[in-house]
Amino acid sequence: MNEMTRFDPRKNFEKTREEIGYVTRKEATLNDYKRIGFKSGLEVHQQLKTKSKLFCRCPAGIYHGHDEYDAEVIRHMRPTLSEMGVYDGTALMEFRTKKEITYRLNNRTACTYEVDDTPPFHIDPEALDIAISIALAAKMNIVGEVHITRKQYLDGSIPTGFQRSAIVSVEGELQLKNKKVRLIQMSLEEDSCREISDVGHKRIYKTDRLGMPLIETVTYPDCLTPDELAEAAEYIRFLTRSTGKVRTGIGAAREDVNVSCEGGKRAEIKGVAHIKWIPELSHNEAFRQYALLNIREKLKKIIPDPSEWTIHHREITEREGHLHLAPVRAALDRGEKVMALNLPGCRGILSHFTQSGRLFADEISDRLKVIACIEKPNMIHSEETGALNFNNLFPEVAIWLSAASDDAQIILWGPDEDIPTALETVDERMRMALDGVPDETRKAFADGTTMFERVLPGRDRMYPDTDSQPIPVTTEMLEMLGRDLPKDIALRFRQMKEWGIPEDTWHYLLSKNLTPIIERIGDELGYSHREIGILIGHRFRSLEGKGKVAKGFSYETIYNLFAFLNSMKLLPPVARLMLPAVVESCEPDFMSILNATGYMETTLGEIKREIPELEKEFAAICYNGNRKAATDWIMGQLHMKAIGKIRLAKIKTEVSDILEISGETR
Repeated sequence: MNEMTRFDPRKNFEKTREEIGYVTRKEATLNDYKRIGFKSGLEVHQQLKTKSKLFCRCPAGIYHGHDEYDAEVIRHMRPTLSEMGVYDGTALMEFRTKKEITYRLNNRTACTYEVDDTPPFHIDPEALDIAISIALAAKMNIVGEVHITRKQYLDGSIPTGFQRSAIVSVEGELQLKNKKVRLIQMSLEEDSCREISDVGHKRIYKTDRLGMPLIETVTYPDCLTPDELAEAAEYIRFLTRSTGKVRTGIGAAREDVNVSCEGGKRAEIKGVAHIKWIPELSHNEAFRQYALLNIREKLKKIIPDPSEWTIHHREITEREGHLHLAPVRAALDRGEKVMALNLPGCRGILSHFTQSGRLFADEISDRLKVIACIEKPNMIHSEETGALNFNNLFPEVAIWLSAASDDAQIILWGPDEDIPTALETVDERMRMALDGVPDETRKAFADGTTMFERVLPGRDRMYPDTDSQPIPVTTEMLEMLGRDLPKDIALRFRQMKEWGIPEDTWHYLLSKNLTPIIERIGDELGYSHREIGILIGHRFRSLEGKGKVAKGFSYETIYNLFAFLNSMKLLPPVARLMLPAVVESCEPDFMSILNATGYMETTLGEIKREIPELEKEFAAICYNGNRKAATDWIMGQLHMKAIGKIRLAKIKTEVSDILEISGETR
């Protein structure tokens, strides 16, 4: 026991962190990613801007609050056999959770199709057209027939227990700045419910988003650094938005990030809401897998024959008062069952580094929450490294369990009916550690860490939808949808560079699909692309970022503003003065806004005649012989008069010339 008490979990955490050569995202270099064999790809989900949902005629894009519902439906999910007569592993895991799923339905956004009481309508033709047009823009190969399939989801996110999905195109590629990333396929599918809460065995969803059409773009694992991965996600985002036929805003696009390291397995980080999270998440996941491989090597030395390795456990009851530390006592007071587990030979495993601030013990605790449905905190262990230290308890626990000095201990608690599943879960996760990296889907957090969400789905969850007929894709359809496709994103980058638009505006302009408006204003109205790009990318962006733009404001209004200026034969700088008032209304009165700016129409001759008088006025105020100060002050007085008709650079030249002549004659 003395040897056990000398073991320092915090030092072990740091030691194992160093063993795998972990570096932070900021410290990481290309060589670090090559060393661990970083590999990653994407599944990008993007909602389409349609009037109706995909397989019914309920309106799409209408959302309601948590308390705005007309009815509730309760379901308990169970798995079904695939076409090959086997069960999907994810479905079996979800079945073990014994979840009760509640759906809150609003009459405006749901019908009997959503709850599987009505067969599907014919697929929404508008959604199919948009999906094919985006696939054509991505230069993918369109399928000859669209076949609807079912994809099992027993987490409750879809009341039917399956999602209807259809592949519309296969094989393509993205041209990034320095490499190409291949595309596997693009699918058209229905969106899932929005989760409200998930506590214990009860999960609640809203059905307003359910059934909305979205496309899923899947890449090969060609991204070899987190930066390449984020760039690919941005490219897909720019591509879909360039069509003007997708929804934007929170939740309209989500990325599933597939990550692995050399010797690891594909882990799917599900539903990443922000592209800016991707580099940190993928970095941490690759190193987490690298850490799990290190754990595997340690366990192989400890447990040469897994069939002879057994977790021993005993129940802690009211009689074991000497083991009643605070969390144990609290669990017993709640009427829960408390179990102490001994993990033979596993000292140093529970405190092994996995992610920033997280241990291998967290891998077990996460699964207890998801599979056994025991809310956190749900366990303590003999290698705690946080502020709560239970070292004074676990030597007693070890003696009580007849543990050896190189064993590790866990104490877990929960409702009596969940304890058998909890014990199975701990044993299962430890045996998975012997294999290295388990197949799993993980939930993303803003700090770049992840937690177990469910077992990674396999092919066994897919099967044909017998309620839907194949849809032929004709040559006529492709010819019609292939007209007026948006320009390639790589070309847009080249255009902005050629126009001289500052690089700090490119991301914004592409994400908002504003480059076509800049192109039209320049090509059709004769204004400088660079000047318009700077005005929109800096001035308009600032107003939008400050919440000054009216709800429902159309970017087409920007074009209309410059069309008005062109009809008045005014220069673009006037738009800078008008923009704050223009963006406050969806139907702005340009003439009234122009008059309100204080703009005064004038000629170059009138300006030149005013300069000498303004020089005298400045001299009377603060003459000190400083010609630059005089020039700046005079320009300030002439600014509003000149801005619409005469370039300020031209006026400044005239002012400088007149002041120079005046100075020579003085």
